[in-house]
Amino acid sequence: MQIPAGWFRYEELATEGFAKQVELRLRLPLGAQGKAVVVDVTLLPRSRARPSAALLDGVYLHQFEDSQLGGGPVGLVGKPLRPTEGYAGEVVWYDALAADPFVAKCSKPVATAADGQCLRTVYLAPGIAAVYAFPQAALTGWRVFDVEMRKQLREIGAL
Repeated sequence: MQIPAGWFRYEELATEGFAKQVELRLRLPLGAQGKAVVVDVTLLPRSRARPSAALLDGVYLHQFEDSQLGGGPVGLVGKPLRPTEGYAGEVVWYDALAADPFVAKCSKPVATAADGQCLRTVYLAPGIAAVYAFPQAALTGWRVFDVEMRKQLREIGAL
């Protein structure tokens, strides 16, 4: 991979050679009216990650509360997780109609943040996974999230 120095989340980690994990910070047009949103990306070996779509059926489905949230991003279903096993205050947003759905787990905002934070994990090129961390408001752009992310990651050779 060839990563521009400005993409690294932490300048001191922008080194050449082998790395077990790469921390990036990208700006993608995922906000309202295509406003740029900061997405932190962690590239790591596939063996250290499980895609969010797989977690939907394997883990989250068994932790869902009976209720469903309204007023969320159009096209996504929001299901709160039971407040057990560390899931208190977390919601999974997912596309219920797709075979390989968009899935993101979001947590309530902390005292200093205006918005909750979401995590989404996907497999990229053979051997590489990516964990995306982004503000919950970026869910409005969920339909283009992967398209925009792939444009950026293809540029550096991660796809």
